[in-house]
Amino acid sequence: MAKISAAQVKELREKTGVGMMDAKKALVATDGDMQQAIDQLREKGVAKAAKKSDRVAAEGLAEIAIDGNKASIIEVNSETDFVASNSDFTSLVEKIAAVVAEKEPKDMDAALKLPLGDGTIQSEVTNLTAVIGEKISFRRFKVVEKSDSQVFGRYLHNGGQIAVLSVLEGADEATAKDVAMHVAAINPKYLNRAAVPSDVVEHEKTVLTEETKNEGKPEKIIPKIVEGRLNKFFSEISLADQEFVKDPDQTVEKFVASKGGKLVSFTRYEVGEGIEKKEDNFVDEVMSQIKD
Repeated sequence: MAKISAAQVKELREKTGVGMMDAKKALVATDGDMQQAIDQLREKGVAKAAKKSDRVAAEGLAEIAIDGNKASIIEVNSETDFVASNSDFTSLVEKIAAVVAEKEPKDMDAALKLPLGDGTIQSEVTNLTAVIGEKISFRRFKVVEKSDSQVFGRYLHNGGQIAVLSVLEGADEATAKDVAMHVAAINPKYLNRAAVPSDVVEHEKTVLTEETKNEGKPEKIIPKIVEGRLNKFFSEISLADQEFVKDPDQTVEKFVASKGGKLVSFTRYEVGEGIEKKEDNFVDEVMSQIKD
């Protein structure tokens, strides 16, 4: 039997909202397997949703640059939010986005070698690190291309803490920006139902079926109930199926269609998502100073 740590219990509670004992029991029963524990809690109806969040605190900015039928979305990180608001830092971020959109590098190694200022992106990042005194890093980028009949939607939230680049077939830039704003706020995982991997759908269907059975529903109506719950699942993760933030009476797909358009793609960057950042224990820090 695997030893269950307090950190595992804490993580499961954060992902499911269940009590400490329920979380510990589920982890013990699944030998510490986090995903199986989440599924078990959902099947029992203890946790209605497995709300995962792999985002941790990190600083910096995301930016989008559009160059004709090409656009780049990038993220550059700093150690503090103070530096993220520094004019030299913001200027560098904008310049990186522009040159990436123009040159379309194939990978990060190629991107870092692109000419910028008196050197390259790499040397400019290194120089700013030396000037500011804390680490600056060009973390990621993506170049998106569109056709002449398509439009880009560009939206930066909170000065660049979240950046969204959307692409629509038809419609106009205002509609595309509305879609980008929706993506920034709601954070869908997939463009539409067809984009959801089959194994994800089957996994959710299995969990929902077990959950419904454990609620004591009559066998003959279980498929119908599961179908309804699966539709709700899609409305949470699929952009096309989500209620449009500016008009919840229609889905995003219907809103775009009403403007003569069709969803093509979206890219969403949130600064710091997935980055592990050291968490300082303030109490331990104070106590250590007292002892010294």
